[in-house]
Amino acid sequence: MKILPFLLLILVSAGFWFEPPLPPKRPNILLVISDDQSFAHTSISGCSFVRTPHFDRVAREGTLFTNAYVTSPGCSPSRASLLTGRYPWQIAEAGTHASSFPQAYVVFPDRLEAAGYRVGFTGKGWGPGDWRVSGRSRNPAGEAYQKKTMAKAFEGVSTCDYAANFADFYAQKAPGQPFYFWLGTQEPHRPFERDAYQRVGKDLAQAQVPGFLPEDSVVQGDLLDYAVEVEYLDEQLGKVLAFLEEKKELDNTIIVVTSDNGMAFPAAKANCFEYGVHVPLAIRWGQQGVARQVVKQPVSLVDLTPTFLEVAGVPTQGLGLSGRSLLPTLRGKKRAEARPVYFGRERHSSARYQNHGYPQRGVREGKYLYIHNFRPERWPAGDPQGYDAQGQLVDSYADIDACPTLDQLLAHRHTAPYDDYLRLATAQRPAEELYDLEKDPYCRRNLAAEAGFEQPRRRLQRQLFSYLRSTQDARVVGPDPEVFETYPRLQGPIRKFPESNKKD
Repeated sequence: MKILPFLLLILVSAGFWFEPPLPPKRPNILLVISDDQSFAHTSISGCSFVRTPHFDRVAREGTLFTNAYVTSPGCSPSRASLLTGRYPWQIAEAGTHASSFPQAYVVFPDRLEAAGYRVGFTGKGWGPGDWRVSGRSRNPAGEAYQKKTMAKAFEGVSTCDYAANFADFYAQKAPGQPFYFWLGTQEPHRPFERDAYQRVGKDLAQAQVPGFLPEDSVVQGDLLDYAVEVEYLDEQLGKVLAFLEEKKELDNTIIVVTSDNGMAFPAAKANCFEYGVHVPLAIRWGQQGVARQVVKQPVSLVDLTPTFLEVAGVPTQGLGLSGRSLLPTLRGKKRAEARPVYFGRERHSSARYQNHGYPQRGVREGKYLYIHNFRPERWPAGDPQGYDAQGQLVDSYADIDACPTLDQLLAHRHTAPYDDYLRLATAQRPAEELYDLEKDPYCRRNLAAEAGFEQPRRRLQRQLFSYLRSTQDARVVGPDPEVFETYPRLQGPIRKFPESNKKD
């Protein structure tokens, strides 16, 4: 038994020593989140009028999620939900548009920072809204890196040099320190440069018009201008990927590319229809993840919070998170049983009399999309008319971003088929909506009241309301279902509307 110390002495004197293995290096986290992009608009998804080689690369070298859903079809509540890992109805003011962000709701960047990560963001973080009024010292997305700018490539795109700001952030972290960085492009948010598509050599015939919009040259041009901005943001993603490769950090970085809600067109953004809540999602994790994996099971962006915390080694038990980590899926392990995904909205823009919202909740399961409208007497896209700065009545529908497509629908509102498309986007809707997404991906035929669909309607209604009760949604539990209407709008205009639009 005395021979072991003797052998160790010989090994040490000869220069041999067996050090204990180093702990595994914690991966970096890069979240690239675009502003108003629907799921269909990447080239890997089959879109012919947009080229996204860098998104496609992330998807090919990692996992492409073909059924990823946001928790709300509007920027601010969707981003707040992602940051907290909770649904919009669980985070008070942060769950509505352009309000505040109570400190009671801890965001994952703060948890990562406490665990030793360097955290930062560039471009659009959480917003619109006022985080300062809540007593926060910085945007919930992290420390801001916004100093690097560049000339505009197109009117409507940001002057923020996303890649240069990321490089600035990277240079300031300690050697070997893991990082989390939120790269929030402001593209393809409106406004777009009109006819920008002509400058890049696109042709109207290329445009694939979704079935909730008319085949019209103005609409086609609007879609191609949108595509120009999607391609611009993809170029910025490519610059960041190249930087990570140069620094030999690419394979130790979990890269997530997604969007905060759907495209800013009528019947898309600010709606719980498919093109409002269904977004692109690709995740690459170097050798830790599986390449060329396509996941068709629905997932929610609320799942990203537990994913980021788990990959960083931060315990999630007891945090009240509503999502489920995607790490097993990224590693190619057998996925858990498919589950429904949920989403909802309250106020989006100031679009109705007395700043009222349009409360909706929805669930996607299997081939069905079920939506419950709590105030069906209101106008889903906003009141039809409002007052301009001179006090004159004008067309409104302010929950639809101002755009050539909306102008075209309004200009031809009394002409077929434009009248049908305008009705689809703006007309009052019944309390219940049910869509078969396999047969009707554009959500044009509401099956809720049709014979033969009572069983799926009732099943999804029960499922949705059961989940809302379990997650303490004030719309279905508690003493004040209208509490969401009391949250102040702190950013953006407060518009005025005729009292005749009042709907109580």
